[in-house]
Amino acid sequence: MTDRRAQLAGNLARVEERIASACDAAGRAREDVTLIVVTKTYPASDVRILHELGVRHVAENRDQDAAPKAAECADLSLTWHFVGQLQTNKVRSVTSYADVVQSIDRIRLVNALSAAASREGRELGCLVQVALDAESGERGERGGVAPDGIEELAAAVESAPGLRLDGLMTVAPLAGPYAGRQRAAFGRLMEFSSRLRANHPAANMVSAGMSSDLEDAIAAGATHVRVGTAVLGVRPRLG
Repeated sequence: MTDRRAQLAGNLARVEERIASACDAAGRAREDVTLIVVTKTYPASDVRILHELGVRHVAENRDQDAAPKAAECADLSLTWHFVGQLQTNKVRSVTSYADVVQSIDRIRLVNALSAAASREGRELGCLVQVALDAESGERGERGGVAPDGIEELAAAVESAPGLRLDGLMTVAPLAGPYAGRQRAAFGRLMEFSSRLRANHPAANMVSAGMSSDLEDAIAAGATHVRVGTAVLGVRPRLG
């Protein structure tokens, strides 16, 4: 465990240096950017070490892995983010531990989350996931709603009991006009965020950027970056 702690501490320090440097280059304060460590495929013991090292935001993308891990770490002061594509039959479980769902991409999911959050007596933060590779009325290859569907979903979240509209999220697309153009993609997301805040001023969270492109996300104005591999190492293959 000591070796693993030293490994994670070193990786986390390097990521912190990258974030600080990116903030400095963009003329932003370091505290303007929140690091979310994506702990998918890694054990609860790693989450505990990360907490000891000062991490307070963690993310998961598969309920079957996240639910038992969150239960094991229920004594820790952590904000849990769900970042994967979410099926409605998993909503009740996800609502029991997640503080923020970053993958809102359809009205049916909004309704299901609202019902579950109300039942649990919880307020659940929600981000509309924007698919920059999707045409009007479609969903993206990696989930998300086409840009012209943002406002409809945002309004649905804001009016839904038990839900709180926090902002927008995207994953750099693998296809379409923004493929391989991360900074342009994140800049486009920021344009959508500005429009959203005109009608929903409190929805100022912008989640973008991962291990390979966090600098581009910070340069564009992201408030949260989701980093996994750079902190935890190369992920084991899922069976």
